[in-house]
Amino acid sequence: MAILHCIKDAPVKQTNSLKIEGGTPLVGTVRASGAKNAITKLLVASVLSDKKCIFYNVPDIGDVDVTVALCREIGSLINWDREKGILEIVTPELKTSYIPQRFSGSNRIPILMIGALLGRTDEDIIVPTVGGCQIGKRPVDFHVEALSRLGATIEYREMKREGAYFAHAHDGLKGAVIHLPYPSVGATENTILASITAKGTTVIKNAATEPEIIELVLFLQKLGAHITVDVDRSITIHGSRRFYDVEHTVVTDRIEAASLGMAAICTKGRVFVEGADHLHMITFLNKLREVGGGFQVRHGGIEFFYDGPLQGGVHLETGVHPGFMTDWQQPFVVLLTQAAGSSVVHETVYENRFGYTETLVEMGADISLFRQCLGGGCCRFASQGFPHSLVVRGQTPLKSKNITIPDLRAGFAYVMAALIAEGTTHLSGVHFLKRGYEKIVSKLTSLGADISYSQDNTPKI
Repeated sequence: MAILHCIKDAPVKQTNSLKIEGGTPLVGTVRASGAKNAITKLLVASVLSDKKCIFYNVPDIGDVDVTVALCREIGSLINWDREKGILEIVTPELKTSYIPQRFSGSNRIPILMIGALLGRTDEDIIVPTVGGCQIGKRPVDFHVEALSRLGATIEYREMKREGAYFAHAHDGLKGAVIHLPYPSVGATENTILASITAKGTTVIKNAATEPEIIELVLFLQKLGAHITVDVDRSITIHGSRRFYDVEHTVVTDRIEAASLGMAAICTKGRVFVEGADHLHMITFLNKLREVGGGFQVRHGGIEFFYDGPLQGGVHLETGVHPGFMTDWQQPFVVLLTQAAGSSVVHETVYENRFGYTETLVEMGADISLFRQCLGGGCCRFASQGFPHSLVVRGQTPLKSKNITIPDLRAGFAYVMAALIAEGTTHLSGVHFLKRGYEKIVSKLTSLGADISYSQDNTPKI
């Protein structure tokens, strides 16, 4: 029977809020930080061995905090210089293979511990989780089926008000050919982690190939894995248990780089984003140019600038790499509110990721949601009743509003909207921004944004 439980962001106490005065163009230079979706997975992968791993360009963000605490819980020794962005981790031995309830739903990392721990211990593994989330389900069926094919036994059990996954491979893991029904990033990562020490050869077909997946592959090869990626979305791993010390520089966060670039264009400014990687942003840059956004690839990064009135009339469909990232979608919709004409956005990764548009409409945006697939073809959400397509009509002026941020990516979309809105916008739920954007307030301030904490004693992010 399929397991339909999923992972969600746990509620966190809101401790601060932001005040943003709109109407100021962003101008200057800013550095994009290391990728959240890379370093958190690399830390988990380091648990596979007892060797020391040194990571550079590590962002000081909430999701890294959670992952560090999680790794320490199971026995990792960690030294993190937050100012220099250098983190050393070594896991000489596992103290436990039980992930405490307090990590349940903190982010998507705990579920990946199943793959990593299966590769490190034959003891029983317990990973608690909760169901439901605001942007749509993140089903772990693909994870469970793939790990089971490798020889793991995994079951879901109810525990009090929550539940947990119980896993073990008492007889060891054995390589297998695994075909993922959908190129899920999380399922691909979990399967790779479990396959590293499995006996024999594992082939993952229809695997995700996002830059963060390739980053994981590169790290694991340094660690000692024999792993290859083929052009047909196949990843092949030959099991090995000989490991080495590793030094690794974390790739730049392509989500943050694109977000800062769109903010520059939306505010009719000009910003050079240091570290922005052209190769990882090709699809995004094509769509940006299609609406008339200006950019120039330069040594060390990409400069984004307003290049005249933005033009709508575009069709955008999110998808797995090399498609348009689902995490680029929210700020891009804000950009489209400032583009003349009607544009269509079809979300194919998460079925319910348009919840943030209600607030944009209240700010003055003209956005209509549709349950049909407004794309080149039907997606896996066709006829399921989810509002996963939209039409946005621009150009519309936005007005300020008091907003509560519901999740990370909606949070930056609201920051963008506030930067171009007339009047003063107050944003609460700022802890969501800290999950994935390092020192975003000071970065925007350095570019001229009129943004500040509503309380003087609020800690920096």
